[in-house]
Amino acid sequence: MRRSKAEVYLHLVWSTAHRKQWLTPEIEREVHRCIQHEACRLGCVVLGLNGMPDHVHLVVQVPTTVSIAHLVKQIKGVSSTFINDHLEVEELFRWQEHYAVFSLSRSHLNRVVAYVKHQKQQHAVGRVWAAWEETDAEVG
Repeated sequence: MRRSKAEVYLHLVWSTAHRKQWLTPEIEREVHRCIQHEACRLGCVVLGLNGMPDHVHLVVQVPTTVSIAHLVKQIKGVSSTFINDHLEVEELFRWQEHYAVFSLSRSHLNRVVAYVKHQKQQHAVGRVWAAWEETDAEVG
């Protein structure tokens, strides 16, 4: 049996509402697990997932059956519900409404995955890729 061949790689970035430092070390692992589980449930292959207390980076290979908007809506919705229902948070958790998405070529994939996997080290030494840390754009 034959099927269509597609290699679609995306780097997604989104932040907590008002860039609040919600993703503490105490809950980060569980939140990342939830994000990974939902991405896999949608048919994605998670290649990189990490972040800082106020934002998340996710690198995935996406099937042709899933739109970017649906992917992000599902991941953000499921993970925010998980945080509010299962983790001890002081107030209602929310993600920022906006997100950033970058398409990746296979030749750039390893470099971006490494950047995501080493988020904390990159931020600690001030070697972030500024354009890939922003989650929304000014509309003129």
